Amino acid sequence: MLVGSWEAFLLAETITYYVALPFTRSEEDGGSIVAAEPREARSAEQAVRMAGALASAAGHCGAIAFSRTGNPRVGDYDDAVVLRSFGEVDVGLLTEQ
Repeated sequence: MLVGSWEAFLLAETITYYVALPFTRSEEDGGSIVAAEPREARSAEQAVRMAGALASAAGHCGAIAFSRTGNPRVGDYDDAVVLRSFGEVDVGLLTEQ
C-alpha cells in the first residue's frame, strides 16, 4: 500500500458514538452539577432512552444523550451533538478544555 493511500485510509474511517451521560450534584463543591459515569449506546434512540432512565435514577439530577463522530485511529473528533437533555445538566462539560 502506498503511503498516500494509507493516510487516506486512516483519515476516511469515521465512527459515530452514542452516549448517555448522567449528572449528579457534587457534595464537595457546593452542590454544583458534575458528570457521572457515561454509558455507551448502540443508537441515538437507545442513548435517548438510557438518558431518560438515568435522569430519574436515584442520585442523579439529570442526563443528556449525545453523539460524537470522529476517527479513533487519529484521535480526531467533531464536537458533541446533544440529542436530548433531561433535568438539570451542564452541557458545557461536553466541550474540550
